[in-house]
Amino acid sequence: MKIIREAMAGTLESSDVMVRIAPAEGPQHDLLIASSVEKQFGEAIRNTLLEVLQHYKVPPVQVIVDDKGALDCVLRARLETALMRASETATLPWEERRENAE
Repeated sequence: MKIIREAMAGTLESSDVMVRIAPAEGPQHDLLIASSVEKQFGEAIRNTLLEVLQHYKVPPVQVIVDDKGALDCVLRARLETALMRASETATLPWEERRENAE
């Protein structure tokens, strides 16, 4: 997934997260995390960000996260939305669904 422009998703409300993403120069992702729960969950937040970026095969980008205690599923949703906006795609490449799985 190629990141074309800067984009963001989320809010600064309690239990939410603001995610900003932008193209970056360099060999790896640049993750900047500010969180009200960073001492307890900073490593988990970083791992979630890297997992989502790897899943969608995103080249090195800058991700700025301003977390207000969001759950992992909210963080993933906000990052996926920012990725979609930054790559200017209408949908994400979801996994294939197996119809009539036995």
